[in-house]
Amino acid sequence: MNTASNGGVTLEPVVLDAAESASDPDLRARFAVSAHRILADLVREGAALGWVDPPSYDEVAELLDHVFSAVHAGDAALRAAYLDRQLVGVGYWLRHARPTHRPHADLEKIAVAASAQGRGIGRALTTALIDDARRAGIEVLTLDVRGDNSGALHLYRALGFTEYGRLPGFVAVGERRYDKVFCMMDFRQEE
Repeated sequence: MNTASNGGVTLEPVVLDAAESASDPDLRARFAVSAHRILADLVREGAALGWVDPPSYDEVAELLDHVFSAVHAGDAALRAAYLDRQLVGVGYWLRHARPTHRPHADLEKIAVAASAQGRGIGRALTTALIDDARRAGIEVLTLDVRGDNSGALHLYRALGFTEYGRLPGFVAVGERRYDKVFCMMDFRQEE
C-alpha cells in the first residue's frame, strides 16, 4: 500500500478494491472479523445499516461471501478503506439480479468505523464505488437511505445523487418510524 506516513502511521485513508484487499494475505485474513466489528459497533450505536440488532459474525461473513462471489462474476464492486493497515470502512454495490434490471446496480452499504468518521472515508469509498460503476457500464446506480441520516443524504447529494422518491414512515426500528429515501445517479445522462 502506497501511503503518506509519519513514523509508520498512515495519515490518509487507503481505499482498495476487492482484488487489492484479497491480494494481501494479512488484510484478507482479518477482513471478515474487522468488517463484522465495524458493522456490529455501528448498529449497536443506532446506525442505519439495515439491521435493528447488531449482526452476528456468521451473518456478516455470509454477506461478504455473497458480495465477493458477485465481484468475481462482474456483478458487484467492493471497496475497503484502511488507516495504518486497519480496516476502518467498507462499501459495495450489487448489480440487480432481475434480468430487466441487469444494467443497473444498488449501492447497498457504506460503513465507516466511528473512530474514523469525519476524515472523508465515506466520501472516498462512495467516490471509488461510483467510479467502479461507471467502468462496469452500470447505467443507473441507486441507493436508499433512512430519512434521518442527514449526513449520508448530504454526502450523496454532494456527489451527484438525486432523490427520486420517499416512503414516509416505512423503516421500523422498534416503535420509531423513519422515511425511506430513494436516490439515483444516472450515468446515461453523461453519454
